[in-house]
Amino acid sequence: MKLYHFPLSGHAHRARLFLSLLNVKAEIIDLDLANGEHKTPEFLKLNPFGQVPVLVDGDVIVNDSNAILVYVATKLGRKDWMPDDLASVAKIQKWLSVAAGEISYGPCAARLITVFGADFRADEVIARAHRILGLINAELENHRFIIGNTPTVADVTLYSYIAGAPEGNVDLAPYPEVRHWLARIEAL
Repeated sequence: MKLYHFPLSGHAHRARLFLSLLNVKAEIIDLDLANGEHKTPEFLKLNPFGQVPVLVDGDVIVNDSNAILVYVATKLGRKDWMPDDLASVAKIQKWLSVAAGEISYGPCAARLITVFGADFRADEVIARAHRILGLINAELENHRFIIGNTPTVADVTLYSYIAGAPEGNVDLAPYPEVRHWLARIEAL
């Protein structure tokens, strides 16, 4: 496997973190985004969106961080990380959608302002971040990980941008359950 990666990307971090948690050896290929390496014709053949991460596994190309998590867990038969009972699948899908929605438009967007100079309204994205963090904090009052008492791909997809939220001036102090959950993920 090869993982096309950029060290400051939270999306790329998700994929790399999951490979690490599963002890999957992959060739990590860091792209120079500042110099447009993600917009070269060669890279655009792998991902026409010109974004990282991209996982190449033989003839299979997976070019979305959430899709990479699901692909790797499924390929390796890791039902501990990607259970196949319908209730768990539905819960995981919900959190993958939250990561692609509320997390992207909240903590991720806040971090993009400070790390990359993105042109977003800080007050709006920070308010969105606090709304979703409040909901996640309440969810975590009921169990150790986001859908139960063991980690799944849902935890990995949420982790990177929540852990990086302070880089976007989003204070995690009001969310004790989130902070404990971050520590549990980090202990893995």
